[in-house]
Amino acid sequence: MHWIHDTVIYNIYPLGFCGAPKQNDFQLTYRLDKIYDFIPHFRKMGVNCILFNPVFESTRHGYDTIDYKKIDSRLGDNESFKKICDTLHQNGIRIMLDGVFNHVGRDFFAFKDIQERGMGSVYTSWFYNVRFDQQSPYGDHFSYEGWAGHYDLVKLNLQNEHVVEHLLDAVGYWIDEFGIDGLRLDAANVMDVNFFKRLKAFCKSKKPDFWMFGEIVGGDYNRIANPEALDSCTNYEIYTGLFSSHNDRNYFEFAHSVDRQCGDWGIYKDIYMYNFADNHDVTRLSSIIRDKALQKNVYTMLYCMPGVPSVYYGSEFGMEGVKQRNSDDDLRRALNLNALENPDYELFEHICRLGYLRRHLEALQCGKYKNELIQLEHMCFSMKTDNQKVYIMLNQSGEQRSIGINTGFNGVLTDVLNNNQQYDCNGWVEIGIPPMSSMILVENDGSFRIEYPDETETIPETIESAPVEDAAPAPELIPEEIVKGRYRHFKGNEYEVVDFAKDSETTEKMVIYRALYGEHELWVRPYEMFREIIERDGKKMRRFEKIDT
Repeated sequence: MHWIHDTVIYNIYPLGFCGAPKQNDFQLTYRLDKIYDFIPHFRKMGVNCILFNPVFESTRHGYDTIDYKKIDSRLGDNESFKKICDTLHQNGIRIMLDGVFNHVGRDFFAFKDIQERGMGSVYTSWFYNVRFDQQSPYGDHFSYEGWAGHYDLVKLNLQNEHVVEHLLDAVGYWIDEFGIDGLRLDAANVMDVNFFKRLKAFCKSKKPDFWMFGEIVGGDYNRIANPEALDSCTNYEIYTGLFSSHNDRNYFEFAHSVDRQCGDWGIYKDIYMYNFADNHDVTRLSSIIRDKALQKNVYTMLYCMPGVPSVYYGSEFGMEGVKQRNSDDDLRRALNLNALENPDYELFEHICRLGYLRRHLEALQCGKYKNELIQLEHMCFSMKTDNQKVYIMLNQSGEQRSIGINTGFNGVLTDVLNNNQQYDCNGWVEIGIPPMSSMILVENDGSFRIEYPDETETIPETIESAPVEDAAPAPELIPEEIVKGRYRHFKGNEYEVVDFAKDSETTEKMVIYRALYGEHELWVRPYEMFREIIERDGKKMRRFEKIDT
């Protein structure tokens, strides 16, 4: 089982979370160090993975990248962030970063080079549609393509090999030096899928259990989430169903959407979805749901349905925030645990219980989904593995509702969400669900109980972010003879050696090789350079590694 199945994600938009200034003043401030104070909070919630939205140096909001290998000065520096990563890993908490690879900011070095050198810049092909016969909206002596019409976000040309190598080099840096465990790919729905294939091969070669998901608002999720490309994607279909099925008092919407995705004939049953109730781009749940008391039911659904649940920072307390036409600031406010605004502690405790159950019930992690009963205001679905079956019952009406289902099971159903209340089951069971509440019932022989910890749960595992010191030393690398066949460059690109030649002037032996991507261009490199051992970030490796086929 991949670690993502046993995961509860906490999503942070760092610049907002830390209360950083909207415009980067490039004054080094260690604002992100406040994360240390949140570790007990994460543990109580059962959180074991943090998704950081952009942390790279940017001009304003994080999505206008300046430098892919530098932490934003408003948050700290690389050394302080490395300590954060080490500490989170020591507490059993993995780390995902937001990979903003579709576009960069106007202060990105390659774009500034074009501003200085014009047509003489070697970076003109790094961006889409650079033209020198017209001006940009910012008055540059050339025009270019901005992402979605935003000209402060310059669209990268992901079919340019140098761009791809630059991005892979940055990702490799965060894996090697900081031990990151996954990536969110921003604006994935408008990106070149071939880039995702390259990225996946590169990341998996470094860290086989590395997990990547893409931001996609609509369309066919299988296009980007498949064995060759990304592992998963943002589940916006279910995001909408979570709140609208409560606003419209219609559980058919949620039930049919999940069954369509993950049922016996589900079109996405092979994708472990990234599920959420809100994020940094949409109105917070507490501001969009008409009856705030139903937020608990929303989170019960989120934690019990197929896929990994993600909580956006502050929403565990019912923090409000409305997406506005010209500003997302209200969605990205600072969070201070000692100065919460109208906190809903009942909601928080409910989410903490769900987090604990998620970590302890196999059926919630990787069970098969089935609709057992659907009515407008109450429903029951089940999650089943070979070892366990769990029933999730929900009632969103203002009155108690009776749910009766044929389980085919003789024994006891234990409601582990509500004080381990037990219900006898003789094939058929009928249970009264209190108003605006939910139950999580586990099939068992009457002995099964879940006891919640009084204090923060001790997360047993420690995630290594650096090599184990006592590990056996790697054998010394020596140059090998180059033969025809497939090779992988140390930055992740794959090539085929097709022949050998001699330089007409020096008679030096040369390697002729073809790129196995893009337009399959031919390249020439000195034989000794092709086979040499290089050192990168203190580690020795082959410039080109032979791939067995």
